[in-house]
Amino acid sequence: MRFGMGVPKPFTASRRERRVPMEVGVQIMGNSASPGKETTFTENVSSRGARVISSRRWHINDRLTVMTMTGSFRSLARVAYCELIPNAGFAVGLEFIEASGNWVIGAVAN
Repeated sequence: MRFGMGVPKPFTASRRERRVPMEVGVQIMGNSASPGKETTFTENVSSRGARVISSRRWHINDRLTVMTMTGSFRSLARVAYCELIPNAGFAVGLEFIEASGNWVIGAVAN
């Protein structure tokens, strides 16, 4: 898969999955073009993506790594959108590309 090629995809398509409101502590790490690490939280999640709050402005199609502070979830992710939240930073929509692990510790199987 080649990253950074072509025209950025606008975030206009309707979601196939419903996002679940869930605050989870995460670290987001940039790439060589946008380095740095930030500890923050999610607002909502699904198996395909999440909305996180960031102090940084990200660009559509930026690639970053997201991992939970607890649990074992880790994924390469694509920035789908980045919206300014006055006095709070930016709401960033992430599309998971290569996800592994679990969002929570000690998930109980039925």
